[in-house]
Amino acid sequence: MPPAPTKTKAQKAAAAASSGKGKKKKWSKGKVKDKAQNAVSINQEVYDKIFKEVPTYKLVSVSVLIDRMKINGSIARKAIRTLEKEGLIKPVVHSRSQIIYTRTTTAE
Repeated sequence: MPPAPTKTKAQKAAAAASSGKGKKKKWSKGKVKDKAQNAVSINQEVYDKIFKEVPTYKLVSVSVLIDRMKINGSIARKAIRTLEKEGLIKPVVHSRSQIIYTRTTTAE
């Protein structure tokens, strides 16, 4: 039996470099959501918009007002309390963490 051919150092290095284990997996950074720039105080224009549009929403909650009106959470809670006192919206579900309102229909 003839002796097995031996590989040179260059051949061994080339074989190691061509194997699939060469590079490490790069992890993606993930998606980063931009920080919302919601208004901390409201002007007359936003105040009028709240009283005109919000009573027409089928679902009214703090998070809905924050998304649609671009206002702060404390302002949204105050606006909802004011709208409820004036009878423009009525509560549907009252849980510990969130209160959900709906528009007041004219039949009532």
